[in-house]
Amino acid sequence: MVSSMSASKIFGSNATFFGDVKEVFSFKKTVIKPSMREMTITSVAARPSPVSMPVTDRVQPETKLAAWTSVQQEKWEGELVVQGEIPLWLKGTYIRNGPGLWNIGDYNFRHLFDGYATLVGLHFENGKLKARHRQLESEAYKAAKKNNKLCYREFSEAPKAENFLSYIGELATLFSGASLTDNANTGVIKLGDGRVVCLTETIKGSIEINPHTLETTGKFEYTDSYSGLIHSAHPIVTESEFLTLLPDLIKPGYIVARMEPGTNERKVIGRVDCRGGPSPGWVHSFPVTEHYIIVPEMPLRYCAQNLLRAEPTPLYKFQWHPESKAFMHVMCKVTGNIVASVEVPLFVTFHFINAYEDKDDEGRVTGIIADCCEHNANTTILDMLKLQNLRSFNGDDVLADAMVGRFTIPFDGSPIGKLEAALDPNEHGKGMDMCSINPAYLGKKYRYAYACGAKRPCNFPNTLTKIDLVNKTAKNWYDKGAVPSEPFFVARPGATEEDDGVVISMISDKNGEGYALLLDGSTFEEIARASFPYGLPYGLHGCWVPKK
Repeated sequence: MVSSMSASKIFGSNATFFGDVKEVFSFKKTVIKPSMREMTITSVAARPSPVSMPVTDRVQPETKLAAWTSVQQEKWEGELVVQGEIPLWLKGTYIRNGPGLWNIGDYNFRHLFDGYATLVGLHFENGKLKARHRQLESEAYKAAKKNNKLCYREFSEAPKAENFLSYIGELATLFSGASLTDNANTGVIKLGDGRVVCLTETIKGSIEINPHTLETTGKFEYTDSYSGLIHSAHPIVTESEFLTLLPDLIKPGYIVARMEPGTNERKVIGRVDCRGGPSPGWVHSFPVTEHYIIVPEMPLRYCAQNLLRAEPTPLYKFQWHPESKAFMHVMCKVTGNIVASVEVPLFVTFHFINAYEDKDDEGRVTGIIADCCEHNANTTILDMLKLQNLRSFNGDDVLADAMVGRFTIPFDGSPIGKLEAALDPNEHGKGMDMCSINPAYLGKKYRYAYACGAKRPCNFPNTLTKIDLVNKTAKNWYDKGAVPSEPFFVARPGATEEDDGVVISMISDKNGEGYALLLDGSTFEEIARASFPYGLPYGLHGCWVPKK
């Protein structure tokens, strides 16, 4: 029998456990190498409140890359030993959301996007780093735990019907939205009024959390009368507003809406009707400028037939309609009028980076420049994200090529826009996704972007890259065998240079390990890292909550 004293020697006096210490110790022993035991948790003057740590029955082998294995505990917290120096000005909490639990009992999910949301928090203050994680308690997650089976429709999963009649009944609940998941595993945002909300593409999957403890506090209920089922997973959020796109599957198009801080009511700014295809194109994200909202219309379009299927198709909830063409629409924020609508080359993107207004020498707006992580119109990127593909890398270079795709949308009445690479894709290994910028440059002309790139051969983005859109170059960070999550830029208070700040990422390392990483935003050199006591799964998007 392992004593609590023995466990505290290994994990540090600042990590407190309730429950079966032997079970907890047994799990830790499988994932922590001797060299890591002295790098996890240190004593601090103020002892934190005890934290319970339920341990799941399914323990992945140590040889598995942590990025694609389910999180082993529902929650944990402790202080991490820092190698290097955390800037004293960095005060606040970085919260990352993402799918971290990919199994229910003995049943394993198939796709990266199916996993139940795992929140990770990194709290920086006085040069120290405290970390915690916990599962988001959505209704989908709680029902799965209670019934030991899938109960709601996820990205590629549907509950198994016992018979034909139960399948028909489940379809009826799909039309009402009742069977759609609320598993908010995609993004996390801080509203202008300070509330922190986790999101996914279903509107019901909007869940408020406590940013300090990561506890689930309840549903984020919209008080308006809009009755749609889906929205963009990435709204545009500032201190003064919340902008979102609501795809209309009945009358193909998009409703553009705004929500004021302190309210839960979305108000319609305007509407864009689709110019091609049987349904709206997928709008995972969209860009804005100071005066305009850009609505992308991708030929990768929502598909009602695929939504109804119990088994996934190669394109899941979507279909590729190249004959329907691709378009970019520009709406005035104030009037809701469409000021430009142009055809552009076919494209596939999850994430837009930024956009700004192009002006002539006299300051008149002549068009819009909009940048995104573009996958060369290759729809196979969706199927590449199946977990079996991510877990079975054999050294072949199978990652789909990607670039910083730059759209040029003219305001001269031309019906055609441009899409071209903003810089040579070889600068970042022809890989590009999961991007952030200095938020002070949102909607404005900017120079730098931070993203995940590639060092070939690989099957998933495996570098962090700083893109210089003026010099058309990239600086790349790489740790062999590791999978970095989205690089998130935090500006130094009072900074005057665009890249004066730090870049935060969480690294799922080889052999079941992982660490938090800080890079200098300007030099892109490592300034600090702190190892977790075990590897955390790959995560998606995050937000910054500054300390008041």
